[in-house]
Amino acid sequence: MKPNRLLFSLSVFVSAFLMSFIVKKDEGSYVTEINQWHQKRVESLKSEEGWLNLAGLFWLKEGVNTFGSDKGNDIVFPARASYKIGTLVLKDDKVSFQADPSAKVNLIKAEASPGFVFDEGNTTTMEQGSLRWFIIKRGPKYGIRLRDLEHPILTDFHGIDRFNVKESWKVSARLEKPETPRTIAITDVLGLVSQQSLVGHAVFEFQGKTYRLAATDAGGGRLFIIFKDKTASHETYGAGRFLYTDKPDETGKVVLDFNKSINPPCAFSPFATCPLPPAENNLPIRIEAGEKDPKMH
Repeated sequence: MKPNRLLFSLSVFVSAFLMSFIVKKDEGSYVTEINQWHQKRVESLKSEEGWLNLAGLFWLKEGVNTFGSDKGNDIVFPARASYKIGTLVLKDDKVSFQADPSAKVNLIKAEASPGFVFDEGNTTTMEQGSLRWFIIKRGPKYGIRLRDLEHPILTDFHGIDRFNVKESWKVSARLEKPETPRTIAITDVLGLVSQQSLVGHAVFEFQGKTYRLAATDAGGGRLFIIFKDKTASHETYGAGRFLYTDKPDETGKVVLDFNKSINPPCAFSPFATCPLPPAENNLPIRIEAGEKDPKMH
């Protein structure tokens, strides 16, 4: 072989080798990025504000509701609580709290107006030992969401199984906004229906076919998508998964990174009240990316 041809062949080989290394390095960087993102996700689940420490959900009746660990109360808390913690009074869409003289209860994150622990959507957290609780509203219903910061699950939880990270599941889509403002009906696990503002549909291609996912507002211009696919009730949680996106660019382009598909809170606790995918977000394909069913209850 002539020297010039040898040099040319060698340069082609070196270039191909370097390009292969760069691609592998980029893919490795992406996998590392997703793994780091997922680790933060796990840490958030285990945090004080996470979903793993939920220990109860109790619906209030109109009027007086007594609560504590004694079975004679209207609402029975875990055994580590005082026998009688006090009363919660639901009246005129507000909830007031009166502690029993024998119970020591701290009020933290006081957001409700004085004399109330819930009013006009503002709630105040109550605390006794490792237990924390506050009032939530779901449709016309008011309830106590209880956390236990020493919940056994916090030490038993070791993460969430996932599909292998593949950059091919990072899909480019375009946001199609409705011509006129409209809402979409979202049903939750309680059967309550709420109308959410529809930001638009994220339209993407997969294996030569076009699919559309209805998206609502996740804040800051980001999209929130609740979807279900053919892996549901098999590898993934039966009620579907959540996907958040970054803000679409000025042309409407948005990235759907299905490697960041996550389980809803209900996958981790029976005490969560999760929204379900709208019918149009039931994909007739398998999304083999993101979190699998943790099978925790």
